[in-house]
Amino acid sequence: MYNIYTVKDVFKMSPEYFDQDIEKVAANVLQGKYEGRIDKDMGVIIAVFNVRNISDGTIYPGDPSTHHEAEFDVLSYMPHVDEIVSGQVTELVEFGAFVRIGPMDGLVHVSQIAGDFLSFDKKNQAFVSKRSGINLKKGDTVYAKVSTVSMKNTIKDSKIALTMKHDGLGKPEWANIPEGKQRSRKPGGGSRRKPN
Repeated sequence: MYNIYTVKDVFKMSPEYFDQDIEKVAANVLQGKYEGRIDKDMGVIIAVFNVRNISDGTIYPGDPSTHHEAEFDVLSYMPHVDEIVSGQVTELVEFGAFVRIGPMDGLVHVSQIAGDFLSFDKKNQAFVSKRSGINLKKGDTVYAKVSTVSMKNTIKDSKIALTMKHDGLGKPEWANIPEGKQRSRKPGGGSRRKPN
């Protein structure tokens, strides 16, 4: 989920920037400090904007820079468990599919892609079901539900697990599978065969 937060912080302005617009310098310094970082409460900081209320500078002994307090807004992304997200498949591997949601990739394990048994076709780089004919390949847009979130200090170390097993999730066209080939489920979400 995307959110906008207002933050106050102090930025340092080096002497070589004293002749430049302080608002532009503040924006550049704060963008370099915050954008792309993970805050445990706000999530991934995507953008810093609307820098305002810049204080007069303070100079400390032995430091020629000025230090200014400023207020600014940040756009952040924090995934939440049970949230329904839309994303694009960025990579397929034998154990599942990576889906880009916001600024991060989540993993849909092969067991969580669909209620059908899926085979990984290495040649065509796709997951395919022989029974229903559904397939999943790189570039597909899908709907998924966030199962678990583990936010660490970096995007690379953070993990998001997704599922597409429930009705209404996966590729939009999966909802139009012809009668008799549709995914059937036990109440717990597992697949089952219809009696003959």
